[in-house]
Amino acid sequence: MSELTRRKVLRRSAVAGGAALGAAVPAAGLAQAAAPVRADAARTASAAPAAVTVRPDDIRYPELIRGTNQRWVGSPDYVRLVSSADQVVDAVKEAVAAGKRVAVRSGGHCYENFTTSSDIKVLIDLSQLTAVTYDADLRVFVVEPGAWLSDLYCTLFKQWGVTLPGGSCPSVAAGGHIVGGGYGALSRLFGLTVDHLYGVEVVTVDKDKTVRKVVATRDSADARLRDLWWAHTGGGGGNFGIVTKYLLRTPGATGSDPAHLLPRPPAELLTSTVTWSWDGLTQTGFKRLVKNYADWFVAHGGPDATHLDLFSQLKAAHRSAGAITMVTQLDATRSGARADLDAFVAAVTAGVPVTPEVSTQRLPFLHATKWPGFAGGDPTLRFEDKSAYMRATFPDDQLSAAYHHLTRTDYANPAALLLIAGYGGRVNAVAPDATAVAQRDSVLKLQYLAFWQDAAEDARHLAWVREFYRDVYGASGGVPAPGRVNDGCFVNYADTDLGDPALNTSKTPWHSLYYKDNYPRLQRVKADWDPRGILRHAQSVEPASG
Repeated sequence: MSELTRRKVLRRSAVAGGAALGAAVPAAGLAQAAAPVRADAARTASAAPAAVTVRPDDIRYPELIRGTNQRWVGSPDYVRLVSSADQVVDAVKEAVAAGKRVAVRSGGHCYENFTTSSDIKVLIDLSQLTAVTYDADLRVFVVEPGAWLSDLYCTLFKQWGVTLPGGSCPSVAAGGHIVGGGYGALSRLFGLTVDHLYGVEVVTVDKDKTVRKVVATRDSADARLRDLWWAHTGGGGGNFGIVTKYLLRTPGATGSDPAHLLPRPPAELLTSTVTWSWDGLTQTGFKRLVKNYADWFVAHGGPDATHLDLFSQLKAAHRSAGAITMVTQLDATRSGARADLDAFVAAVTAGVPVTPEVSTQRLPFLHATKWPGFAGGDPTLRFEDKSAYMRATFPDDQLSAAYHHLTRTDYANPAALLLIAGYGGRVNAVAPDATAVAQRDSVLKLQYLAFWQDAAEDARHLAWVREFYRDVYGASGGVPAPGRVNDGCFVNYADTDLGDPALNTSKTPWHSLYYKDNYPRLQRVKADWDPRGILRHAQSVEPASG
């Protein structure tokens, strides 16, 4: 494989490293809340530019009706670009009064057609809501939903020396990413992004079609408001309301110095790229490599384990790509960092009959957030993605299925892969019902991916991903049903196949794969705050009846 081809594969596969959803945070609601976010925390309605309406005859329309996955292109009557929360209220009022189905998008990274379905007539675009500020009175960081993660990290770090443990794809926006849980390269060390979510400002629609802004926090005296906050700690986009501001502060953080109210990242990170050629990698060697990797994270997956600063992704690309790659980072400033990295690489390599190529680099924190080992993505591509959480190492039948599909000779795609990410650590310090993210004892997170350009090849690539996934989880009905080894799926990697009885024969419904035992509470929040289902998509939470 040429170096140019290898770099292209790494760039294309890296889009999966950021942990993202694009289904933004659409609308829902009921009663007005307590103290609103102060005017000095973000732009005010009077200071915001006027909302912009883009219709099909506008030169901007083709750009605004699609997101990152080029499989999905919408056809709304118009797109409303808003620049304030009040403009969101107005846009929702107008759509509801006209009886037009509405959807909301922040960064456009939805894996399915949740913002592009043909019955969506109004698309509210939050991409101009990009402020990242600090409210000294509330002691919270205020993040608007259109802020890209790259800009969010830059502002938080340069202004206050803090960060969030979010995803690594720079163009993912805060809107859908945070509400789905939000994980990334620092999550083993600091938990999920939602573990630092203090509150949300949300535009909601009640049963009488009244549209209003509501502020819900983890300290809200009203239980319904606390439930609304809780639903946004992993309940997924397009369910409860349109988030116009995220309020962030680490639980238990005290004092008034913002430099101590969110996690402080390592000043520098040690990064590593290890590449194994497929040449000479037998089935036995492949299984040994993947199991070594998984075993390390099983041993270091608890909340009090050592080496929580070490995050890694193993990108097992299809054999046609020529190589399997492992990218890793850890805190370069702590004692023994290089020795620990070498020990990790040695543990993964042990007994593998192919000598890998290894390169390392030491990077300042912000540079590391843009490192192409994790970051990247090509917005011209079409893709399919499926996910899984793992509680334990790979059984042999799963490894056999993975080897089979990654070495199939009837399918060739250098941008097709199984991506295995290290997980757990401080993520697992939180109770399963403390947030809407129920998977709190997993140690690995998986993605089954294929990228391509030509629409005429959709069926071929979709079939490969679906067959791969089905066979790996053949013992549990074609999906990673929660059990001793597997623990369901990640809501930010939306996958409508989970609701197809022909593809999911496990008798575990899609919502249990995402939310497990937290789903009934989410249904009650939906019934309280979006009883009319103003916000809905193919996998939206169904309101509780009665």
